[in-house]
Amino acid sequence: MKKVKLGIIGCGVIGINHVKGALSAPDRVELTALCDIRPEAVKAAATQYKVPKAYTNPDELLADPDVEAVVLAIPLKGRPELGVKVLKAGKHLLMEKPLVRNMAEARALLAARGERVVACCSARHSVYPSARAAAKVVSDGLLGKVRLIRARGITACGPKPKNPPPVWRVSKELNGGGILVNWGVYDLDYLLSIVGWSVRPQTVLAQTWRAPEIFRDRMAPGSDGESLYAAIVRCQGGEMIVMERGEFVASSNDVAWSIIGEKGTIHLNLIPDVGKKLLLDEATPDGVKSRVVWEGDENWDSIHITLVPDFADAILQHRAPYTSLEQGMVIQQITDAIYASAESGRAVTIE
Repeated sequence: MKKVKLGIIGCGVIGINHVKGALSAPDRVELTALCDIRPEAVKAAATQYKVPKAYTNPDELLADPDVEAVVLAIPLKGRPELGVKVLKAGKHLLMEKPLVRNMAEARALLAARGERVVACCSARHSVYPSARAAAKVVSDGLLGKVRLIRARGITACGPKPKNPPPVWRVSKELNGGGILVNWGVYDLDYLLSIVGWSVRPQTVLAQTWRAPEIFRDRMAPGSDGESLYAAIVRCQGGEMIVMERGEFVASSNDVAWSIIGEKGTIHLNLIPDVGKKLLLDEATPDGVKSRVVWEGDENWDSIHITLVPDFADAILQHRAPYTSLEQGMVIQQITDAIYASAESGRAVTIE
């Protein structure tokens, strides 16, 4: 069987997870090259995982004729521009999340793509068996017409960490923002994939907030991204998306995901867990009846090793990946609109 010859740029924590993902599928992925601007990091990773080529300059990896697909596992600043270079070099592309900083950068990727596969890492939680089971509930019509899509993920703030947090994590310049681009893109990918990407966002009203002063020491100095946001998205068919995400918030944990339809509601859980259950509420002549439609165990390990094999399969089978560039652009449209609405204090229309 033909294998995809893969190169990975970025040998940090996320990059090494992609290395493990590549090595989990030796029947269809040949990990050919690694790259990192830190010589010691790429040398150590290439030695540990027995990767034949190690580069410290991305241009050298892109010029390698043995590399036909590239994973970009580097911080957002500079990643979209490098993604365009990957595509112009004639190679397929798997982009870490957030995909880009704005729609202009997304359109640049689209313009450069041609016939190549572009996949988005926002799909991590969408590939779980529970998410696929939930998508089947929706596609089988058990909910009827979708009315309300909800995501709430508020995380309690813990003590000050012993190790300094990454500088990029809550930075508008380096990461495009804060909690919205770190976790909100997962919420959107998860929920939109479950409804088959069938809704068309139209109008967004949103607000963002920075972390309270008492919790600022949990972030790197100079962090200027949001730690809490709330958004209401009206879609063309009348469906509504209601989202809340927060960290470093003066609140205990408060999490819930659900999709309410005309005939029923499915209660979801984006987070992997042991003994995880999906509950379906169904309308009956006697009122609402509830039943478990899926039950099983999911873990964090699988979240990082699934995307590279799917990326390879999409290339080999000439099909779309779990989350395509076009679908990633829908997420980016909503993201851009949330920030624009929060800044202007008014509802924003998505073209």
